[in-house]
Amino acid sequence: MLFKIEKRVQAPATIKIAVLLISLAAGFCFASVIFLVKGVHPVYALSKIVSGSFGSLYGLKETVTKAIPLMLTGVGLTIAYRGKFWNIGAEGQLLFGAIAATWIALKCGANMPSYAVIPLMFGVGFVGGALWGIIPAIMKTRLRINEVITTLMFNYIAAEFVQFLVYGPWKGKSQWGFPYTDNFPPAATLSLIPSTRIHYVTLIIALAVIAIAYFIIMKTNFGYEIRVIGDNPDAGKYAGISFTRTTVVIMVLSGGFAGLAGVGEVAGVHHHLTYPWTISSGYGFTSIIVAWLAKLNPIYVIVSSFFLGGILIGGDTIQTSFGLPYATVNIFNGLILLFLIMGDFFLEYRVRLAGRRR
Repeated sequence: MLFKIEKRVQAPATIKIAVLLISLAAGFCFASVIFLVKGVHPVYALSKIVSGSFGSLYGLKETVTKAIPLMLTGVGLTIAYRGKFWNIGAEGQLLFGAIAATWIALKCGANMPSYAVIPLMFGVGFVGGALWGIIPAIMKTRLRINEVITTLMFNYIAAEFVQFLVYGPWKGKSQWGFPYTDNFPPAATLSLIPSTRIHYVTLIIALAVIAIAYFIIMKTNFGYEIRVIGDNPDAGKYAGISFTRTTVVIMVLSGGFAGLAGVGEVAGVHHHLTYPWTISSGYGFTSIIVAWLAKLNPIYVIVSSFFLGGILIGGDTIQTSFGLPYATVNIFNGLILLFLIMGDFFLEYRVRLAGRRR
């Protein structure tokens, strides 16, 4: 048999929903193999994940805590991916935001009131993440270096730099030899909702950033330029849109929003700079799934962040319940992303039977 692949003009909404649900179901089915290998019934394992994250007040509170950095990094990636800039570096951009905020906290936190130092930390954290995002943007626009490679490599540079700081010049004198900085002064820490770890200031910022990102993409000339460059770079060139300027601004926003997530983690959760994998339990990588699951719509990022936050919390549950390694969650997330990307193929193209081979 011969198959013919045709590009769709526009997939109907029903097809989009069906493909999304089928992609998620396929990801869950393939992930079930991991549980079967460990002798755990897949349905029971999935029920444990759901109950651990959404089935109790504690699970819901922890899910929201995880969703906050995912919202900020995820909305940044929706902007980058809309412009077909494949930013894989949100993890490193988050870490540089955390580094910048830590510097302000340690230098100014003891001498400034909270209402001054907290905005300063978020502002400098945005700049730190943005600067770490601008470099790959310039390398692509000026040197034509693939951004997937540069942004991915920059994650590892950022992680190593954090370790250099906490083992070296920023190692805290009051931390009993552990590789942490000194704890932030009280003025440089974020208030929490009582009986939770939810730093509500960052949550409010995340929701505001999502609203701003939606407005930028859908209602402004710059958002139109992003969409044109993403859909047809040649058309953007002939329309007089500067590819270099647009790409750099895209990465200022994408990296800056990830930097805000880093500020929230060090100021709201940890209160010091520590191991990179403790500051971010893979938020920058998980946010790729967040953006893709949201179909690059900033508003939908709220829902997909909550969903993926629940998966992360559910991963802790299956660790304790079944003795599965935490890497199980990464495999689970990777399979979901794989099938989401495969599903997008069927949204872009239609496969038809063209006839029989003679």
